[in-house]
Amino acid sequence: MTAAERSARTHQADHLCRQAYEAAFGGDQGGSAFLAVGGYGRGELAPHSDLDVVLVHLDHVDPTGAAERIWYPLWDSGTRLDHSVRSLAQMTEAAQADVRVALGLLDARHLAGDPNLTLRLRTQVLAQWRAQARARLPELRRLTEARHELVGELAHASVPDLKEAYGGLRDATVLKALVATWLVDVPHVELERSRRVLLDVRDELHALTGRPHDRIAGELWPDLAQRLGHPDALAAQRAVRLHGRRITHLSRLTWRRVDAALGRTVASSKRQRPGPSMTPIAPGVAVAGGEVVLEAKVRPGDDPTLLLRLAAVASERDLPLNPAAVARLVQEGTRLPDPWPDEARDQFVRLLAGPGLIAVWETLDETGAVDSFLPDWERIRLLPHASQIHRFTVDRHVVETCAEAARLIRQVARPDVLLVAALLHDIGKGELTEHCAAGEPIARRASTRMGFSAADVERIALLVRHHLLLADLATTRDPDDPATLAALAEAVPDVETLSLLAALTEADARATSPQAWSTWRASLIRKLAAQAAGHLVAPGMRSTATVSLQVPAAVRIDPAYVDLDLVAVPGGTRITVVAQDRLGLMADVAACLALQRTSVRAVRAWSQGDIAVSRWEVADDHLDARMLRQRIEALRAGTLDVRARLRDNSTVGLPPTVAVTSNASSDSTVLEVRAQDRPAVLFTVLDVLAQIGVSVRSAHVDTLGPQAVDVFYLQEESAGALSEERAVRAAAVVRRALGG
Repeated sequence: MTAAERSARTHQADHLCRQAYEAAFGGDQGGSAFLAVGGYGRGELAPHSDLDVVLVHLDHVDPTGAAERIWYPLWDSGTRLDHSVRSLAQMTEAAQADVRVALGLLDARHLAGDPNLTLRLRTQVLAQWRAQARARLPELRRLTEARHELVGELAHASVPDLKEAYGGLRDATVLKALVATWLVDVPHVELERSRRVLLDVRDELHALTGRPHDRIAGELWPDLAQRLGHPDALAAQRAVRLHGRRITHLSRLTWRRVDAALGRTVASSKRQRPGPSMTPIAPGVAVAGGEVVLEAKVRPGDDPTLLLRLAAVASERDLPLNPAAVARLVQEGTRLPDPWPDEARDQFVRLLAGPGLIAVWETLDETGAVDSFLPDWERIRLLPHASQIHRFTVDRHVVETCAEAARLIRQVARPDVLLVAALLHDIGKGELTEHCAAGEPIARRASTRMGFSAADVERIALLVRHHLLLADLATTRDPDDPATLAALAEAVPDVETLSLLAALTEADARATSPQAWSTWRASLIRKLAAQAAGHLVAPGMRSTATVSLQVPAAVRIDPAYVDLDLVAVPGGTRITVVAQDRLGLMADVAACLALQRTSVRAVRAWSQGDIAVSRWEVADDHLDARMLRQRIEALRAGTLDVRARLRDNSTVGLPPTVAVTSNASSDSTVLEVRAQDRPAVLFTVLDVLAQIGVSVRSAHVDTLGPQAVDVFYLQEESAGALSEERAVRAAAVVRRALGG
């Protein structure tokens, strides 16, 4: 069915309505008007749509008898009616009281009667809508979000609703109403193209079922595909879902722009500026108008990591990702090398861990950007699950799994491995063979391309291959049977991998449906994981062994002298610091790096007698050794105070975890800190430990995607492990300093 057929149905309905009106009122056209509203007003009647009509009249006119003479002929013709009779004043009052009435009247179309009355009503309603938009749009948004929560997304729901779902025809109507406020605009061509496709699909669905239903059950897809001209049911699903996803994307972006418009203070005429200010927040990346954009002078071809950095910033800050910026990078940017550089992999993990991941990924997918860094994505794009227990299509499910995994990164030692495995765990669903086995080699190739080490690649591949194993064994086997533990131990080599598998299992289940992670299933899986951990040999603590360095003579002679050696490494700099050992030295180095907003990737520290050595891997290749040395010396002399500038008590993201690890060292107390990575977190920990007189004898600091995982070997200043009381106090002080 086509727009021409909808037009013909509308013309036929108009003819019936005019006949009924003229028969009821005769030649008297004054004082009342007959209007089509809603979908009928837009001329978009499906084969089994109701006719939404209103008889509006002037306040002194009583059309009650005539109204009855209109409805009965229409009912007798078999027409389904949704009708009302109201005065002009009642109509404007109803539109003001109920945003849904206002939406319907924005599409009001004259059928019969006094055209001037229709024009008055349309003019008043539209003027009212625009004048009160700032007050009424929050209400419209609440209603829209409640509908989305109830019905789900057209692009990803197992049984999509063409009208009410997120990305359906109702949202297309809401977008047009938002444009009518003059506060925002939408890409009209894209919206109209997708809207017309969904109208065609709805027409065929009504014709196929013989009923005014808008939900497409699984068994209807083959017949619907034939009627729509698609080769099979899967092709039909993907085509329909694609347009639903496009309207969802436009809707989400437009509502974020509405939020920005409503929150923006109207500037006085004296302070008006030509456009939104642009605030740089990362190399080549800025925020303008509440969206993450490219800096004005950026050259996309010069930096292959720019796309992932742009997306990571948007995801971490939960801000809209400007589609035009992404489209420009897709067209003009340079493809990532194979394998990716370290910075690209780090930005990718930050993207996956951010609270804005789902919306940002949607923009990346809509603009074709995902294919530029993850070509295997096409295998699962808009692919429906075979089982209806899944709430989403495969592509959305794996992104939802990443979002769930991001809430569990405090439970694992390698959040980067967990997040990438979450994204790739169902990548084999597009193959004919069993998807776990099919996904393993795909995940191996993808993670190799991302630049993971050979050991990490094998771990990611193992997690993809066995991501159902823990749940299957827990729910179908006796967890107390040694054979069950043996089967799990045969697939999972160590405790660290087991913890990753347990987190992936939970994230996968939570992203599937509430039933998949019920209290009962969760208890079974956690019990089996705990028992298996006791049967696996945990890998040893990270070694504190280090290389002994030649100590410069100036360091031994001058207690204040700090020797710095800077060596360029791929994507940054390696800094080696050698100085006479003192309490707070590492905190001073961390403070100087934080002052320059330098991202610390890793730190290793150790002692050579009374000489302290630390090696810092940082993501900055423009450091000045002389400036760093001067600042460190100024901090030691007390002429530079940085605590007020660097202390960060924010609680963005997950709360930090700080724990003392028992029996991990014979001569030190081991403190493990996991916190949201931010510029001053390392300084904050080192500084507060120095303030309470605790010496850091060895540090193992890693930034794994969005999480800083830091292990500190602590001793009293006079040497020796901390007492239990002192260890508890040290943990509490660090936790409080980090905002926990």
